[in-house]
Amino acid sequence: MKLLISANTSFNLVNFRAGLIRALQQEGHEIVLLAPFDEYTAELEATGCQVVGFRMDQRGVSPPREAATLVAAYRHLRRIRPDAVLSYTIKNNLYLGLAARHLGIPLIPNITGLGSVFSKQSLLNAGIRKLYAAAFRTAPVVFFQNREDRDQFLAAGIVPPGRAALLPGSGVDLARFAVLPMPAPSGPPAFLLAARLLWEKGIGEFVEAARAVRTTFPDATFRIIGRPEAPGAAAVPAATVSDWAKEGIIDYPGPVRDVIPYIRSADCVVLPSYYREGTPRILLESAACGRPVITTDMPGCRDVVADGTSGFLVRPRDAGSLSEAMLEIARMSLPARQGMGAAGRALIEAQYDERFVIQSYTAALDRLAAGRSRQAAGPAGQRGA
Repeated sequence: MKLLISANTSFNLVNFRAGLIRALQQEGHEIVLLAPFDEYTAELEATGCQVVGFRMDQRGVSPPREAATLVAAYRHLRRIRPDAVLSYTIKNNLYLGLAARHLGIPLIPNITGLGSVFSKQSLLNAGIRKLYAAAFRTAPVVFFQNREDRDQFLAAGIVPPGRAALLPGSGVDLARFAVLPMPAPSGPPAFLLAARLLWEKGIGEFVEAARAVRTTFPDATFRIIGRPEAPGAAAVPAATVSDWAKEGIIDYPGPVRDVIPYIRSADCVVLPSYYREGTPRILLESAACGRPVITTDMPGCRDVVADGTSGFLVRPRDAGSLSEAMLEIARMSLPARQGMGAAGRALIEAQYDERFVIQSYTAALDRLAAGRSRQAAGPAGQRGA
């Protein structure tokens, strides 16, 4: 089949969908990748897939710009004419879904998080829910990364139960993200936060908690890695991050291409997000590498942590709760941290192996291909019966 795979950045496809893309190529599918061009586009092109640029404003809500994005989605699909569309992220799901439905192309969307759409009541959010219903009306299957998102779509009548399927997040490549030795116990405790620089990712709470932990462990280190966002109310300003780094409360090397060296140097990985996540990939990767993780008791986050066993769940928007959990980690012996890390690895192996995600997509595409074969047989197949 000719498959179009789309997300809101080339970064997303390179870092989160590479395993699936390789698997689908190995099965003989022709793959077209549709995403905005960025510094990761060359890596997409190195896959051997056709790569098409998709101009879009990731976080904007300007009606003229959004209309232009919808028109662009329609034109891309009409020109490429894929047999199916595999879409990720909110705008790609919506606009490619609407265009695919109009053109009669099957859509297999993946709900990678809801953002604020289902947590706030407004005319805009009500309109987006209606767009979801319209975009997904003929989708043969809609993949969800956590039960809460699935249940909200079912309750809202956006997707019927028979077409809602649950995935273990994006899955994780267990060979690439192998268990890493913990840092030397003689060193100061080291904490890592890896996320886009959005306030809703808990960046402010992490910094506030770091200040509190430093009163007990003055030499503790706190590192933030992540992509800066376009200026706006949701984004952490670059100047603010720079001020924190100059103060010495955090280390900020900026966005990085390979997170593994940073996980290796951390005693614990922290994601205090109160954003409506799908299933955060950094939590999967860190637990797979044998690191205790601290995250919030929020949809998409809570499922990845066995509270008190492989890490800790904390209250969202609560720097005090976060600092208490970080102090627990800082006070632990090396064997205790290793035990938490081993429990996290076991959880990932049992539930979040990337192979499970690939198998779900392969099965969905096989069903789609079988349906196309039955339609092609048509009356002739019935006469032969």
